[in-house]
Amino acid sequence: MCGIVGYVGHQEAAPILLDGLERLEYRGYDSAGIAVCGDGVLRLCKKKGRVAALRELTHDGGDLPGTLGIGHTRWATHGEPNDVNAHPHMSQSGKFAVVHNGIIENFITLKEELQQKGYVFQSETDTEVVAQLLDYYYSDCGDFFEAMNRLLHAVDGAYALGIICADYPDRLVAARKDAPLLLGFGDGENFIASDVTALIRHTRDIAYMDDGELAILSRSGIRVYDRQLRPVEKKHHHVDWEVDAAEKGGYAHFMLKEIMEQPAAIRKATAARIQGGRVVLQDLTMTPEQIRAMGRIYIVACGSSYHVGMVGKYNLERMLRRSVEVCLASEFRYADPIVGEGDLVIVISQSGETLDTMAALREAKKRGARILSIVNVVGSSIARESDDVLYTWAGPEIAVATTKAYSTQMAVLNLLGLYFGEVMGTVDYETYTAMVRDILALPEKLEQVLAQADRIREMAKDFAGRDDVFFIGRNLDYALSMEGSLKLKEISYIHSEAYASGELKHGTISLIEEGTPVIALSTYGPLFDKAMSNVVEVQARGANVLALTTETHRDAMAARTPRVLTVPDVEPMLLPQLGVAPLQLLAYYIALERGCDIDKPRNLAKSVTVE
Repeated sequence: MCGIVGYVGHQEAAPILLDGLERLEYRGYDSAGIAVCGDGVLRLCKKKGRVAALRELTHDGGDLPGTLGIGHTRWATHGEPNDVNAHPHMSQSGKFAVVHNGIIENFITLKEELQQKGYVFQSETDTEVVAQLLDYYYSDCGDFFEAMNRLLHAVDGAYALGIICADYPDRLVAARKDAPLLLGFGDGENFIASDVTALIRHTRDIAYMDDGELAILSRSGIRVYDRQLRPVEKKHHHVDWEVDAAEKGGYAHFMLKEIMEQPAAIRKATAARIQGGRVVLQDLTMTPEQIRAMGRIYIVACGSSYHVGMVGKYNLERMLRRSVEVCLASEFRYADPIVGEGDLVIVISQSGETLDTMAALREAKKRGARILSIVNVVGSSIARESDDVLYTWAGPEIAVATTKAYSTQMAVLNLLGLYFGEVMGTVDYETYTAMVRDILALPEKLEQVLAQADRIREMAKDFAGRDDVFFIGRNLDYALSMEGSLKLKEISYIHSEAYASGELKHGTISLIEEGTPVIALSTYGPLFDKAMSNVVEVQARGANVLALTTETHRDAMAARTPRVLTVPDVEPMLLPQLGVAPLQLLAYYIALERGCDIDKPRNLAKSVTVE
């Protein structure tokens, strides 16, 4: 699984496919390939490694003439990363080429049945089964559309499929179930892609396919059908961000660019939702009566979005005086959750396509809970299946390691807490006004934090050679430390762990020895003295401490450790919004010192659409 792009139109397909694949590189991959139909013949080129190697091998696509084609970047799931296992996969007859994201769960059974019928397989993948099975059905019925219908009834699992057939040189067929796939509408040309970034140079008019849908694309238009093969009218969406938003803009890496974009992203996510000193969520359909009658509150997410939920738990419980449970999406649906009518499940996802999160959403909805999602991608699957959706408006995030998505998710969750708190009467006037004031001031204060980048880069040199790093903190600082630790490990490959400071003497402190790096978070003012005592504890065991605190406590912390980073003072619940930036920069510069592939860390993908 990873990136898909497809084209049918009046231009040469191969250069468009290569360009689209390069724009999908940020998702992570280990091989790439394209297949083009020209003069009734399918021509295929695929190779382990980067798209640049594929471009060179095909002479910028010139070796594969034709105006119909599909392309793919692959992260290995079935079979090692090599040229043979790379997509697209062709049928034995040479009539069909297939690209696929997802997992065909019954591929072993189907493969054995096809082998008994004389089909010979070249790869170890589940995707080749799709090509061969489609070929088998087509040889029986002689109709591409009918063969596709039979195929989709035969395969189990998750799939986003792009398929071309040598006998249909003007048709591109697509299908989707539990994996993202969108349609792009052009003038005399049409597209498919797993991500809008692949298409933004060619069209801004898109539609998202729903589960069970089948699409047939030609130069003249796109026809979409549901599971019962009934025609479907798709809602079109206009992409309003510019092409350069998905380019580096002079920065060495997308991650650094996106860290620096956080002030603007937070401003966009919050400013329009504060009017006259009050939080106004016009997109929210929940009535005051429904808000006051809320039962349990769950936050369900994965990865960094889960860490947003951990911060949100502290803040929502303070503002609403309700118990909030934060659940990993991958665990939620298997835990027989106690959730039902009257409960609110807040689902958080950058892409809006995370498979585990989608499954958790559906489980909660099946049990009668109301779903409110916080997502970045307009029209994504999670957004469409939620009762309410609050978009983060962060724009495209290209680096695999999330930065501005995390910040904007947290910003929207804080606004939601204030909105609910006012309706429920649980937030006092002083706290409410202070929060609103400081939310509006966050972008400017965050710019002050980011201005420390050069100093953070110098500090990073002292940590780049280490194999283990520990983050410690209490309360909101503990929740924030989890994200800081994740950022470091995912892009620098340093083993890193986050611990609640109060747990140090319950075993963790035995890991501290002379020179062990410890990132000590102590921004949360009410617990600063306790955080200070934890710094003293680890220093007594030889730890090399870097502390993060507020400007108010700079001098007190500097008296204990020479390495101190600070953030401006704001209302305590907003401190993680400022505190995450220096941790992101620290991880970035440590990874830079270690020579890591920062935007595309090994083994990771941007949108996790397979369990």
